[in-house]
Amino acid sequence: MMNSVKTSQVALGSLRPTTNSIRVTTSRTPLRSLCQHAGKRTAYITKTSHSPMGAGFQKASFNNKLIERRAWSYNSTRSMHSVATKISSAVTNGQASYSTEATAAGEPTIHAVFETKTGTWQYVVADPSTSAAVIIDPVLDYDPAALAVTTSAADTLLKLVKEKSYKVDRILETHAHADHLTAASYLQNRLTQEYGHKPSIGIGKRIGEVQKLFGRRYAVPQEEYSVVFDKLFDDDEQFKIGNLVATAMHLPGHTPDHLGYKVGDNVFCGDSLFHADIGTARCDFPGGSAHSLFKSGRKLLSLPDHVKIWTGHDYPPEDRKTPMPWMSVQDHKRQNKHLRDGITEEEFVSVRQERDAKLAEPRLLHQSLQINIRAGHLPKPTEAGHRMLHVPLKLKDVKW
Repeated sequence: MMNSVKTSQVALGSLRPTTNSIRVTTSRTPLRSLCQHAGKRTAYITKTSHSPMGAGFQKASFNNKLIERRAWSYNSTRSMHSVATKISSAVTNGQASYSTEATAAGEPTIHAVFETKTGTWQYVVADPSTSAAVIIDPVLDYDPAALAVTTSAADTLLKLVKEKSYKVDRILETHAHADHLTAASYLQNRLTQEYGHKPSIGIGKRIGEVQKLFGRRYAVPQEEYSVVFDKLFDDDEQFKIGNLVATAMHLPGHTPDHLGYKVGDNVFCGDSLFHADIGTARCDFPGGSAHSLFKSGRKLLSLPDHVKIWTGHDYPPEDRKTPMPWMSVQDHKRQNKHLRDGITEEEFVSVRQERDAKLAEPRLLHQSLQINIRAGHLPKPTEAGHRMLHVPLKLKDVKW
């Protein structure tokens, strides 16, 4: 069975925000009464405001609410305490964003943009001294009922980049996603057209085995997934974002090729650690391993307590409602339901495997993998002009 991918020409040419989205602007100002950790000004009050973008604003599945956040700070004796702040939060069926401004040398400015249909956090990470930036795990919109590709999520990122006058040097993938299509190639194309500078698309060096596996499974021609990524990162390879130093961290478990990206005191961990009330990502994909994910999780939690772990997804439970992009290492060690301190590898593997056995396959599994092993490039058109994806039939033991 084949799906024909339809691409909206209107969406491809538009940089306007979607109607069903809101922008969340976050400013941070020093909390002078608190001392700083290790000479850095890391204590802040966060003030967040929301404004609807466009007409036709609709109530989303996540309700507006006031929630209490904990911003961890350090006093002069290097002990940790928390400062409670109130944040008015709202999410629609489009996107919402959360931004932090760099306040210390070697630290980035971070914009986290949440795409609600797939529960994906997308990131724009910038060096404030040069305006050089990277985009991490961008989403290409896909409607499986209409078989339509659109670009509202990616266009939100382009609008942000333009507003901030960033120069995007790289588009980074943490892995070949199985739950959403990547917008890497679309963004590369649009940024090249707009600014005359072509950002590279990067991923971990083990992507080749993943491409071969799913290329065979979905009959993707080899020439459509060979040499589609511009940069394959080695484990612990360092690279620059302007004057910032970033490091590629191998974090296998969810998939064997999985990377995280460490920039200053921040790690963009993709599908490894989720919010503490969710725990961790599934490990039942080909090459996935609960044992490996446990080791990757402990690797992340061996970092200093103040380091922020920025997650790739969030699926807020009923008692939380609002998606959160990050938690500190300290928070995860104390609260993560799967990996908090005291949980053994044996206990983790048992819980993770039991949970994975009950999970359904991702809604966009087949479409995502076929696009993502191509680095977001669309399939080549057939003689009839259609761009095709393979979707397997499920016969439920019915044969004739």
